[in-house]
Amino acid sequence: METTPVAPINLAIVGIGKIVRDQHLPAVAGNGDYRLVAAASRHGRVEGIENFGSIGDMLAAVPSIDAVALCMPPQYRHEAAVKALAAGKHVFLEKPPGATLSEVEGLAALAAAKGVSLFASWHSRYAPAVEAARDFLAGTRIRSMRVSWKEDVRQWHPNQEWIWQPGGLGVFDPGINALSIVTRILPRPVFATAATLEFPQNRDAPIAASITFSDATGLDLAAEFDWRQTGRQSWDIVASTDAGEMVLSEGGAKLSVDGRLVHEQPEREYPALYERFAQIIKAGQSDVDLAPLRHVADAFMLGRRKVVEAFHD
Repeated sequence: METTPVAPINLAIVGIGKIVRDQHLPAVAGNGDYRLVAAASRHGRVEGIENFGSIGDMLAAVPSIDAVALCMPPQYRHEAAVKALAAGKHVFLEKPPGATLSEVEGLAALAAAKGVSLFASWHSRYAPAVEAARDFLAGTRIRSMRVSWKEDVRQWHPNQEWIWQPGGLGVFDPGINALSIVTRILPRPVFATAATLEFPQNRDAPIAASITFSDATGLDLAAEFDWRQTGRQSWDIVASTDAGEMVLSEGGAKLSVDGRLVHEQPEREYPALYERFAQIIKAGQSDVDLAPLRHVADAFMLGRRKVVEAFHD
């Protein structure tokens, strides 16, 4: 794609829910590269701009839109993305970028054909200590790694039925955040070797999962995801290395080595995402890394299904 100088970028947001109000709107408001001009949602509204009930109505009514951020559940994102890309708009995909690998690969091909940018936004990769962890691991031998991503779904996703439906990913909705970090900080690609997925009797998506991984050198890597955690919530990655024990904690916010805190900065994941989106738009590029979603697909393909007691919010 050719370099596309755009300033400011006329942005629209589709799917006005909690994540948009908590993260997207503040990030956009704090970035001078954007002008928020419209929103589309079945129920939510954003004050001070034009609001529509569907992306189709929005695109038809506001042709000046340059880019669209899609923040609805992944099962419904593909159709909206096709409409935006076909209209020549740059597209920001909330994580996970889609319900399947094939549909996102199709979107990437459509974006290339239309000469617009597509961004698969893995927000956890932009946590403050992730790049420091990547640098640390690049300079030592990794003996083993353990990933523990355990939280209470009742606290973080109350009454959100879409996450339990096919394509909603269940516990992999947060677990894919861990996978996005792991695939960023490791020096070599990994692949799943075994998995167990726990499905409640009354749900179509897993509430817990355990996966073992390896790489070309035989790395010992295991990940545990669970949505039944009470008390302290854990989002931790621990690596045993020749340079000491590395702990990337609090979802990538803090990095410690042998118990000593070596990196901590204020969290600004979504501001960084929108900075990256503006960067690729101006450069005429796309950024669509499907490695985290591919690992989830592999876990479903390889995993042993275990039925557990019914879950109720």
